Amino acid sequence: MNAFRRPASGRLAVGAALVLPLLAFVLPPLLTGCSLFPTTRKLPIPKPPTVEQTLSPDALVDELNQRWESLNTLTATVEIQATVTKSKEGKATDYPSVHGNILIRKPGALRVLGRYLGLLAFDMASDGKDFVLSIPQYKKAIKGSNNLRKKSDNAFENLRPKFFMDAMMVRGVEKGDRYSVTQDTFTVEDAARKHLYSVPEYVLRITRPKGGSSEDLPVRVVHFHRDDLRPYQQDVYDNEGKLETQVFYAAYQDFDSANYPSHITIKCPQEEIEINLTVDRVIENQVLKDDQFVVAIPDGATVQNLD
Repeated sequence: MNAFRRPASGRLAVGAALVLPLLAFVLPPLLTGCSLFPTTRKLPIPKPPTVEQTLSPDALVDELNQRWESLNTLTATVEIQATVTKSKEGKATDYPSVHGNILIRKPGALRVLGRYLGLLAFDMASDGKDFVLSIPQYKKAIKGSNNLRKKSDNAFENLRPKFFMDAMMVRGVEKGDRYSVTQDTFTVEDAARKHLYSVPEYVLRITRPKGGSSEDLPVRVVHFHRDDLRPYQQDVYDNEGKLETQVFYAAYQDFDSANYPSHITIKCPQEEIEINLTVDRVIENQVLKDDQFVVAIPDGATVQNLD
C-alpha cells in the first residue's frame, strides 16, 4: 500500500465531514426556490404632508388649554346612529338613525334630544351631577347620578352624560395632572388614488398621581395630526385605569362659528356600544339659558331611579 495515500484519504474524510452538513443546509432552499441572497423590491413612497407643524410639549398643551378655555357653550345638530355588540353571543344590533340636537354649557350642563320620523324619541338633560332621561314613546323616565355606582345588565343604562361631554369637547389639562408628549408617524393608504400618505402625529398622554402611591393613573391620551394640530383621537380612562371611551374625530370643516369635525365616532368598549355622529351644524359660545337644560316628564310616566 502506498504510504502517501493515507493522508489524502484523511483529508477527504475531513472535507466530507465539513461539506455534507453544509449541503444539507443549502440544497433544500435552492431546490424549493428559496434564495440565500437578499432581493430588492420596489415599494411606493409615502407622500409627506404639505404642512408639518412643530410645537414643544408645553406649547401643545397651552394650545389645547386655550381652546378649552375659550369654549363656553356648544350647540350641534347631528344624526345619531348606535350599535350594540354582544360578542359573547356573536351578534350586533344596529339602531335606526335619529335626528338630534346637542346643547352643552360648561362646566357640566348637557342636553341631548333625539327625534325619529318627526317624533320625540328621547330627551335627556344633566346639570353635571344628576340627569333625567325621558322616553315618551314608552311613557318612561329615568333619573340617576352622573357617576355610575352599580353596573346594569342594560348597556345603555351604564352610559352617563359625562362620556358624551368628554367626546364632544376635548378638555384641557387640569391642574395637578401630569403629561408627556411623544412623536410618531404612520402610513395610510388612499385606495382610490393608489397613494400612500405619511401622517406625523403628536401623542399627548395625561396622567394623574394615585393617592398614597408613586403610581400614575392614565386619564386621557389625545392624538393630534401635525398638519393642523387638531385632535383626531381621544382615549378616556376610568378611575381604575381601564379604557372607558374612545373617540375618533374626522373631516374637520368650518361651520358658522367653529372649525369642528363633521364625523365623530364614540366607542365604549366596556359596554360594547358604538355611537356615530354626523354633524350638520355647530355654533360655539351661543347664550344658553337654564330652562334649556330642563326635561319635562310627561304625566303618567313611570320613573326609574338608577344607582
